[in-house]
Formats: sequence, structure tokens, C-alpha cells
Amino acid sequence: MDHGWTAGAVEALLFDLDGVLVDSRAAIDGSMRAWAALHGLDGDAVLALAHGRRDAELVREVAPALDVAAEVARITALELGFMDGVTAMPGAAALLAALPPDRWAVVTSSTPPIARGRLAAAGLPEPALLITADDVDRGKPAPDGYLLAAEKLGAAPERCLVFEDAPIGLDAARSAGMRCVGIGLAGPGVLASAADLAAVRVTPPLTVHGPGCVAVDADGRGHADGPGRSLG
Repeated sequence: MDHGWTAGAVEALLFDLDGVLVDSRAAIDGSMRAWAALHGLDGDAVLALAHGRRDAELVREVAPALDVAAEVARITALELGFMDGVTAMPGAAALLAALPPDRWAVVTSSTPPIARGRLAAAGLPEPALLITADDVDRGKPAPDGYLLAAEKLGAAPERCLVFEDAPIGLDAARSAGMRCVGIGLAGPGVLASAADLAAVRVTPPLTVHGPGCVAVDADGRGHADGPGRSLG
């Protein structure tokens, strides 16, 4: 019987935000459809392209004639009005509380006000290192955000473990040379998959002086020990 997976030699954990740390599905749905309606765009099409992308790239993709900076500001204003109902994903608060502040980061396609607002709405701590859409020239699927986080944490990319829920984020992690755990995401390139972060445990605690192991339990309960399949 497969009891789960274990990733060894992990120096840092890098988290996507939406769908990994926070459940913001209703907020994204509402704000994206509202923005689409303002411009007579198809809400379903906009929503399908929005997942994991920076707002600037979304605007260029679906409405190239519009002013990108103005529309990003408009989307941010709409998103700020949809914070009610944003909640922490199961297991997120407990996992973050167990990590040293200098061993984890959030790497998100959101703008800074939205990232901070959703973390606050969900009752989660703001990380010491928050990489947002404003910090990189290229958004996901480019690896820039994850590589910047690794550099600032002083961790080698191959010793970082990424948690992602979107294929575009998985591509970014793989391009950065990092291992990736899928949250509600499976398929090629996902080394382990879990419904949420309740399935994840770190042992021993990560420190700047030594790597730890991250276990992802196959049944979703999240055990730190027991037989498993190594991720290397």
C-alpha cells in the first residue's frame, strides 16, 4: 500500500497563494466577471485565462487594445471589493505556523494589495518574503518569481519545494528547476498531489543550517513518518 511521498533535502518551501494557501474562488470569479462585463467580454473566457496569470498578461491576452496599467488598477479595485468569503485552505495555518519565517515564501501572480488583502482576510500571516506581480518582469509560466524567492532565501532551486494548483504555476516551478507538489493538481511534472495542505508535514523542522523532509500523505491526513515514495 502506498502511504504517500517524501521529499528530502528541502531547504525552503515556496507557496502559490490562490488555491494553495487561500480559497479565493468566489472572489476571483466575482471580480473577473465584473471586469469582463465592463468591457463586454465573455466572463467564462476571461475566468479560464485568469487562473495563475498576472492581471497585466490577462489584459494583453483578452483585450490588447486597452491600456494595461489602467485596467490592472481597475481589476485591483474590483478585487479589493471581493474579500468577503476568502478563507484559509485546510492545513495552511498549521503548516505556516510550523515553518521558520526565513524558510518559506509566497510567490503569487496577484498585485501586492490583493495578496496582502487575501492573506489578511483568511487570517494567515504575511510572509517575510512575498513575491508579487510587481516584483518580476515576467509572470508565470516564466520561472522568475520562484527563482527570485530562492535567491532571497539563500536556497538552491533544486532544494526548494513548490506548492501549486495551476498548470501555469507548475510550468514556472519546473522551469526554475524546482520540485512541485500539486494542490488539487496532478499529471506530468507533479511529483506528489494532495487535496490541500492538511496532507503536508515537515520533519525535522527546516532551518538555515540544515534541510528537512516534506511528507505528503496519500490519504490526505498528513503523516510525518511511515513508508513512502522518495522524491529525492
